[in-house]
Amino acid sequence: MDLQSLTLLVEILDAGNLSAAARRLKMSRANVSYHLNQLERSVGAQLVRRTTRRAEPTEIGLRLYQHGVAIQTELLAARESVTTLGQSLQGRVRLSVPSGYGQLVMADWLIDFKRQYPGIVLDVVFENRIEDLLRDEVDIAIRVVPEPPQNLVARDLGPVRYVACASTDYAQKNPLPVQLDELQGAPVVTAAVIGRQLRVSAYQGETRREVILEPTLISENFLFLRQAILAGLGIGLVPDYVVQEDVRKGDVVTTLDDWRLSIFGTQMFMLYMPNRQHTRAIRTFIDFILERVRAPD
Repeated sequence: MDLQSLTLLVEILDAGNLSAAARRLKMSRANVSYHLNQLERSVGAQLVRRTTRRAEPTEIGLRLYQHGVAIQTELLAARESVTTLGQSLQGRVRLSVPSGYGQLVMADWLIDFKRQYPGIVLDVVFENRIEDLLRDEVDIAIRVVPEPPQNLVARDLGPVRYVACASTDYAQKNPLPVQLDELQGAPVVTAAVIGRQLRVSAYQGETRREVILEPTLISENFLFLRQAILAGLGIGLVPDYVVQEDVRKGDVVTTLDDWRLSIFGTQMFMLYMPNRQHTRAIRTFIDFILERVRAPD
């Protein structure tokens, strides 16, 4: 077994199937399949279970994958040590952040990080989906989830508080809901999972309730949702950081303030894979963000 064989195994499992791995490696699928068969023959065991859609590791395949990832990361760190000797910190951080939190909260942090570490390439994707996070080609993901996946390292970035809100103009012309059930008859502007009912969890002390809503406007882009709320299209259900400046200026008012609302979860987490020996650039970025989160306002 050699490093090239381990690299092939890592690429197959990271990509999720042989065809995607072949595209990454710029090889034919048949060639990838042939080399995988040769590796399995040399090991004397099946390493990958193939289906029409997925490639999943067997127990021994997962162990070899973890060794392969560790070796790749150590080689990358070794190259990094040589190339950055006597120079400023360099490297690449591939980051996935939620659209609203990323643009309204993290944007200034990311810009400050880039100013402080100009040699580090920041590759930032703004997206909200969390499905199949392990297959995404990112080093770190920031996500709101009820419970972080057990197979990932989760660093708590703090609570997320949703608010029910509306523009001042809307509130002057329409009654705002004062009871939780009144949300069901209101034009709601919010984010939701396409194809699923919108279930909003509400907490008041020890009391927990759940309401099912049919929004009048749905989007994953929280900046667009903020525009829709300011335009008076309905009652917004968004994280407080989306409209906090508008509330401060008096352009938006909140309601149902005695309820703690949640759609996707109540905590923000920084997620990354546990079996990766992170480069200095990634470790520096993680420490930088955690320091910003803990800093007083």
